[in-house]
Amino acid sequence: MNYRKKGYTRRDFLKTAGVAGIGSVVAPYAAGISRAEASENNPSRVPTRPFGKTGVQVSILSLGGMFDIPSNQIILRQALGLGVTHWDTANSYGYGQSETGIGRFFQSNPDARQQIFLVTKSGERSPSGLTRMLDTSLERMNTSYVDLFFVHGIRRVSEIDNKTRAWAEDAKSKGKIRFFGFSTHNNMENCLLDASKLGWIDGIMMTYNFRIMHSDTMKRAVAACRDAGIGLTAMKTQGGGPVRTDSEAELEIAGHFVQKGFTPEQAKLMAVWENRDISNICSQMPSMNLLSANAAAAMRWKSLTTSDLRLFENYDHETASDYCAGCSQFCEPVLKDSIPICDVMRYLMYARNYGDKELAVTLFQEIPSNVKHQIPRADYSEAEKRCPRHLAIGQLMKEAASELA
Repeated sequence: MNYRKKGYTRRDFLKTAGVAGIGSVVAPYAAGISRAEASENNPSRVPTRPFGKTGVQVSILSLGGMFDIPSNQIILRQALGLGVTHWDTANSYGYGQSETGIGRFFQSNPDARQQIFLVTKSGERSPSGLTRMLDTSLERMNTSYVDLFFVHGIRRVSEIDNKTRAWAEDAKSKGKIRFFGFSTHNNMENCLLDASKLGWIDGIMMTYNFRIMHSDTMKRAVAACRDAGIGLTAMKTQGGGPVRTDSEAELEIAGHFVQKGFTPEQAKLMAVWENRDISNICSQMPSMNLLSANAAAAMRWKSLTTSDLRLFENYDHETASDYCAGCSQFCEPVLKDSIPICDVMRYLMYARNYGDKELAVTLFQEIPSNVKHQIPRADYSEAEKRCPRHLAIGQLMKEAASELA
């Protein structure tokens, strides 16, 4: 159905649904659903799913901890009350303040710790570095263990080896971690496929959304992890941002889902939950509105129709060149310099789509100076030829170097 032809304009959409932030959804009653209807037809807590072969049930919505947790303790309390009991953070988030905020909550609410499936991450790779970071995280979070410990942001499975496995087994034997795995933003499909063959990975967090979930390689990767009993957490599920409502496909998708009683942002989450091999979605929720809205989407989750999914497919086709899918195995090897194209694209997304320029600048500045110097000067012509989504890599890298300097 073409909502533009029916007189459904951009102004109508903005008036009806509002513009939701990245990684968020609006509350059900803001999308034309009454509080009474939401209460009558839906459970009072977020549903759960099995997390791989661990034997643990986790909430299908996870609280992402990349925000000012020390100043937003009420969000943690509300998350617990809504059944959002999978909490994800990292040693580096907020320069440690994210973990410190969780520790403050556990200190004030000691009984809450047993209800939370707690996840944290470390960018270290060596056993000694992992030990140091884990001990720091445990102290900050006022807990003797974490449920799942990730090596953060790997690009290839070769970054973890038998020494890593021995370290994980030792940490488990000491009761410091229950499960072990990794997170990945780049080269996700290959990371998942390779991890499925290892036999000692319990969980993985990876970029996964309506744009990339239907590729044959991603389907094989997810299936391989399912068969291996690996729990999967999806992140970056909004596929780059909210519907911008400035083109035919974008306006149609916005009007379509609002007419059905939920927003495009809710539908994007539902599209991920459609695959029951995905245990849960991790979403950054730095406000009560976003937390309540995402939880409402989880409680109201229902299967999308073929026409719903086709709209997403059309939308992705029209906006493909706006989104970096993290397939660094295609573009980065052809460069003479070790320029992290996909990381820079992600930082640019944080600034432009997430509205978090401070985070984007901070991450960009962590790139070694000699590499940053080459970013606006490198020849990206071959990388652009190999990009499956036909991104204007050269221009975007120059813009990133200017905006994030």
